[in-house]
Amino acid sequence: MCIANLSICYCNLRSIFFLIIDSIHPFEIIIEREHRDHRTVCKMGDVVVTDKYDALLLNIAQDAAAGVGGFLDAIFSFLARKTDFYSNSNEKAVESMLLEVCRRYRKLSFESQKQVEAAKKLKEREIRMKREHLNEDNEPKIIEVEDDVVAEEGKGVVTELPPDSSDEKEKENEEEEEEEGKLKINDGNGANLENYSWTQTLKEVEVRIPTKMKVPVKARDVTVEFSNQHLKVGIRGQAPIIDGELHGKIRPDDCTWMLDDSKLIILNLEKSDQMSWWSRLVTTDPEIDTKKVVPENSKLADLDNETRPLVEKMMYDDRQRRMGLPTSDEQKQHDVLKKFMQQHPEMDFSKAKFC
Repeated sequence: MCIANLSICYCNLRSIFFLIIDSIHPFEIIIEREHRDHRTVCKMGDVVVTDKYDALLLNIAQDAAAGVGGFLDAIFSFLARKTDFYSNSNEKAVESMLLEVCRRYRKLSFESQKQVEAAKKLKEREIRMKREHLNEDNEPKIIEVEDDVVAEEGKGVVTELPPDSSDEKEKENEEEEEEEGKLKINDGNGANLENYSWTQTLKEVEVRIPTKMKVPVKARDVTVEFSNQHLKVGIRGQAPIIDGELHGKIRPDDCTWMLDDSKLIILNLEKSDQMSWWSRLVTTDPEIDTKKVVPENSKLADLDNETRPLVEKMMYDDRQRRMGLPTSDEQKQHDVLKKFMQQHPEMDFSKAKFC
């Protein structure tokens, strides 16, 4: 029992001392702004360090009245009150173990810092080389021209003009879409396909299907089948126009369809989850880039009091990511850290890393 408890305490201390690897000076707090799930931060030999307990330990550090000393008091007080860490352990063995763990993570900290500095230098070098290459490409080029395009004063040389920036951006956007293999989004936040087009809001999806028949079609000749996540549409005697699994679930009882002018089938699908954008109508369709969806502000008024704040938060976070700015959750965590720094001016944060 003693060995088992000692092993548990040892594992806990490995995670605890990752936050205090530089002892009391400097005290570094690392915040990861990406991938909030419990993921591996780094490895050193058989030691695997994760950020699983960061939120809990940050709360302890924030509440500690005496800075790092108070933080350590809270940890070792827990070991004294809730475990047999001291009562069933040799004093020298405990001190030796703590010193070993502290040295191990200090070494890990130094190695990690070296890697960060090396990566930073490599990044700066790449940026410098790109700038030099760009400057070479942008240098004016002199070319000879024929007599009939030279001014009346005589022969001369002309400077090649740089391409229009707007044309370049448009070309880059087209290339990006081609590289991603995604369809261009239409004005209704959907897509225009060969046999039909579809648009969407957060609540519903509208599908427009031309019959493409030489003669007018009657409603009784149209077959439409709705289910929770399947749609089938066709004309009697013809192959189905749509027959596949939908991108998301719908509410079949709230879905409707109509035949407009005997030439156009219009479907209205009520989304089951009214908080997300569809990237395609059925799973066999090519996708659109939902990051380019532009929701109508007027539609937000149609949402209930619980859904609207979530949708607004989602839209805000999406805009922040596009601009390379922190999301609302990241900003909250930054504010917590800022408050902690203000409450503990005795700590040195000059070398703190914020990722």
